[in-house]
Amino acid sequence: MRGVTTEDPRPDDDAPLLDELMPWSVAPLRLGRSWIVAPDVRTLRIRWDRLMKAEGAEREALFRSSRARTPRSSVAALPGQRTGTGRFARESGPCPDPVRLAHGPFDEQWLIPDHRLIDSARPELWRVWDEQQLFAVEQGYVPGAAGPALLVTAALPDGRSPAGRPGRIRPLFRRPGGLEPNLAPGLTALLGERYGQEVAAEDVLAWAVAAARPSPAGCRVPLPADPVLWSSGVELGRWLTGIQLRGARGGERPRLPGGRRPYVRAPIPARPRTLSYDSEEETLALDAGRISPVPREAWEYRVGGVRMLEQWFTHRTAPAEPGTLEATGPAAWPQEWTSELLELITVLALLAQREPERAPLAEGARLTRTALREAGVLPAPETARRPASVLDHQEEGPEGQFALL
Repeated sequence: MRGVTTEDPRPDDDAPLLDELMPWSVAPLRLGRSWIVAPDVRTLRIRWDRLMKAEGAEREALFRSSRARTPRSSVAALPGQRTGTGRFARESGPCPDPVRLAHGPFDEQWLIPDHRLIDSARPELWRVWDEQQLFAVEQGYVPGAAGPALLVTAALPDGRSPAGRPGRIRPLFRRPGGLEPNLAPGLTALLGERYGQEVAAEDVLAWAVAAARPSPAGCRVPLPADPVLWSSGVELGRWLTGIQLRGARGGERPRLPGGRRPYVRAPIPARPRTLSYDSEEETLALDAGRISPVPREAWEYRVGGVRMLEQWFTHRTAPAEPGTLEATGPAAWPQEWTSELLELITVLALLAQREPERAPLAEGARLTRTALREAGVLPAPETARRPASVLDHQEEGPEGQFALL
């Protein structure tokens, strides 16, 4: 490998793009119909049962056809999912088991994993989604807006951004089982040589989570010349990742210190309509319901300039058109939503507390794009930008036919 040079951190556009470091990416999902997603599993099963009882024009209306999907579309099964592949107009069976979906930043909901219901499900994501996989999700670029440029999740992400044009979804591994890191060939070897330590794919992702900066061209990831700065950034990024994963992949659930943990001080009403915050009392109000203490930094936490607590609440309380499947939901606020809200407050507060530690990661001399080109790491080969072949993988195609991929 040729010698590596470093340059001063100006200009900023010589910091590599995440697109260069993690070359394979997938566009956000296009669901096509919102009724196939809900914050709780029971709602999805009730919606499915209602659709199964409908026939003819009523089923067509409830289905909400699009150019990509109608009840008569012929579609293959999603990888790893046991769902029907006959035309949906003839479907009469039970609801497929819903799967966890990262429905935009910091909002985990549930999805009916039936390819006949999803306009563009990105099957290549489903093929590599397993207990070892992590997904880096770029956020939409909004000039001057506060919030992280990159988030990470273990749930299947739909890639939604609260503002701006959605970014790309980048799996950490190109194959199931944590095999073949989705990194530019030679990157970890170069970084290991530069920093005098072994560098794993998880280290690169952790650094990116901590150091990524938004730009019109996408996430930029400044790579430091200093091994000490690299180590501190990786440590911070692993911590940030663990908080975002909320106990997934064997980690611990996020918790604030005892005296700072949020509690329900007044019961949340059956159908809260408004959400507000009292900064002096550190209280979050859902109509007459009260939760405290809620740190101000949790209330103010934004992605793409949008408050995450407000968006989470809106996703659960916004009115839907009467008579539609979207209008089918819980009769009263479920206890599980309260638990999820308390955890979200905790997650946002913990992330905000360490936000000031991210800025210094972009300071000092860098390992620039120019240096990576000189070392032969960039540009990544075109094969690294395409999904890995899965020649031993059999999936059910339309109407029960099988295909070898």
